[in-house]
Amino acid sequence: MADSKIQKYAAMLYQSAADRVSISPLTEMDATLTIDDAYAIQLCNVKRVVTEGQVISGKKIGLTSEGIQQQLGVGEPDYGHLFQGMDCVDGIVPIDAFLQPKIEAEIAFILKEDLTGPEVTVEDVERATDYVVGAFEIVDSRVKDWKIKLVDTVSDNASSGCYVLGDKKLSLSEVNLSEVRMQLYKSGALVAEGKGEAVLGDPRVAVAWLANRLWSYGVTLKKGEVILSGAFSAAPVAVKGDEFEVKFSDFGSVKAKFI
Repeated sequence: MADSKIQKYAAMLYQSAADRVSISPLTEMDATLTIDDAYAIQLCNVKRVVTEGQVISGKKIGLTSEGIQQQLGVGEPDYGHLFQGMDCVDGIVPIDAFLQPKIEAEIAFILKEDLTGPEVTVEDVERATDYVVGAFEIVDSRVKDWKIKLVDTVSDNASSGCYVLGDKKLSLSEVNLSEVRMQLYKSGALVAEGKGEAVLGDPRVAVAWLANRLWSYGVTLKKGEVILSGAFSAAPVAVKGDEFEVKFSDFGSVKAKFI
């Protein structure tokens, strides 16, 4: 696709986020868009916000669980970029910063070494990981009514919003991520359950997939970055006043309040 079209669609998504006004799916505007075009659109906006002073804090993997794929009607994972400004350290989420947020329970990897494809293995992920924690990812879409296909969400930075990291840090040798169980509560009521195996069978596999997928676009997972490895279940909608708590079998609990 011509660079002018890449910039045009990137600018539309950028303005949508700035104005807090959703837009129609890019795939309805242009049926010729490919997944490579979508990543080019995403990277165009990543470069723009970095130029404006934002700092990349990590990467996120999306659409790893069957529940999320069914919910959004897509058939493979994707990835997006995280920025320092997305880190809700205190678990307080200002809902006016988003258009149509949903919340996901995940495991976050914190890296102590770079991970560079194209042949990253689970063993490489283990060596490069400093520790893992339970986490919330708040996803958001600039596409009206979440009417997205894979190309739409990839173009839109994998529907990134913000994230909340838990306090309990474990090394990978201390936990079997596939067997980790989570229960997600909204105002005290159980709204979702899941297990680590929902994330491509093992969240470590998801991180290896990410490193190898990124390599094809010239992107590397960096030392010190946060890697959100994918949701354990489908994502409930969040509105102002909602209080969520996820209880993990190994990582304690993580809370998020939408104000």
